Amino acid sequence: KSREYALQMLYQLDLRQGSQPTVILEEFWQDQEPPAEIKTFANQLFSGTVEHLASIDPLIASHANNWDMKRMAVIDRNILRLGAFELLHLEDVPPKVCINEAIELAKRFGDTESSKFINGILDTIHKSHARATS
Repeated sequence: KSREYALQMLYQLDLRQGSQPTVILEEFWQDQEPPAEIKTFANQLFSGTVEHLASIDPLIASHANNWDMKRMAVIDRNILRLGAFELLHLEDVPPKVCINEAIELAKRFGDTESSKFINGILDTIHKSHARATS
């Protein structure tokens, strides 16, 4: 549920160019009352993704052969951003979980080809930028 909330906030931020992430966060939580741990993780995912967008977007673009970031479906672009952030920056979440969760979001919110597209790009990012595991 946290990933779903984070995705919804990223989607809003993407569509509302020029909006501040803090405004998106405040407005989003006005109508939601999730358990504290879900809200905390959603905020971590959203804020972390936004904080690292400058490095995440070029990385996605470099692995999305023949795809311009601006031409990707908004939902796919934001699932990729969220998944890439998790893969690269959340060491307590196993890479397979990051990728599987992104695929599930794509199946739920994307079109029929989204899950394959997301899987391919995140898998390549994982293989080329694998974080060290203990």
